[in-house]
Amino acid sequence: MPEFAELVKGYQRFLKDTYPAEREKFDETVRNGQHPKLMVIGCSDSRVGPEHIFDVDPGEIFVLRNVAALVPPFETTKGMHGVSAAIEFAVQFLEVKQILVLGHGRCGGCKAALDQSLAEAEPGSGGFVAGWITMLDKVRAEVIEEHGHDGRAAELAMEHAAVRQSIANLRTFPWIREKEAAGKLKLRGAHFAISGGMLSALDDDGISFQPVVDGI
Repeated sequence: MPEFAELVKGYQRFLKDTYPAEREKFDETVRNGQHPKLMVIGCSDSRVGPEHIFDVDPGEIFVLRNVAALVPPFETTKGMHGVSAAIEFAVQFLEVKQILVLGHGRCGGCKAALDQSLAEAEPGSGGFVAGWITMLDKVRAEVIEEHGHDGRAAELAMEHAAVRQSIANLRTFPWIREKEAAGKLKLRGAHFAISGGMLSALDDDGISFQPVVDGI
């Protein structure tokens, strides 16, 4: 439903049914502020909203979404560090206990990283996306060596690799390393398959993904 008028209709349903049912929860967050224990870093893809996938109540998860659910490495150069700001706020101020990097099937950003079709594009024609997914250049080479440039096996391998890369980049943030070492913060990875709805979690080995429960 791309048109704003359709969004308003959805809001009317929310106001009539959902909001009254969850009014107490909303009011509690007004009185006491938000205190989520989990941050989810997910993709901007319209099919993979973390609130829908995990069926959570208001105030339960702190969500950051961007192309391919990527986390840039820690840096202090001048610039607009939106991802770093969200991570800093979640970890240092909200004091979340876990960060989940959530990749997904049929990810356009990961597919573009595989074939670099946007590599020479100008801003406005794909150039910003091309610059963003350079974070996957290293793992791209590894995936292509094993699986080639295209096909579902290559795409899935890149989607998994992107999750692992974002977790590795999270560990370049000093306060994340410190809290993880002290047992105050847990980093997790997962992959949601749009077709079938299967959620797979990254094993403790940091390499393989295993289904949490059977999909549909």
